[in-house]
Amino acid sequence: MAKKIINLLILLPLGIILITFCVANRQSVTLAFNPFRPEDQVLAVAAPFFVFIFIALIVGMLIGSAATWLTQGKHRKRAKIEAKEAVRWHSEADRHKTRAEEIAGQLPAR
Repeated sequence: MAKKIINLLILLPLGIILITFCVANRQSVTLAFNPFRPEDQVLAVAAPFFVFIFIALIVGMLIGSAATWLTQGKHRKRAKIEAKEAVRWHSEADRHKTRAEEIAGQLPAR
């Protein structure tokens, strides 16, 4: 319940701000990809300004998440190795336990 309220308190104002931003930036802008001839329409895209801003935000989030994922690779590798080692130690402990039970079963009763 608290998580829903917190999400509502964060997402509702954020949504209102984004909608206001979109309404305020409806002017059509041309993005030219040819730096030598910006008037060339072959390598140009015309769209409302907020579309370019949102695309830049999405690309930035994707690049940031990819960079974070790549830099955390060493931690994932270490966790994988330690998990395998834990399984190996656990199975070895189980072997020793069963062996100890076998030995205890072979001892004469007092």
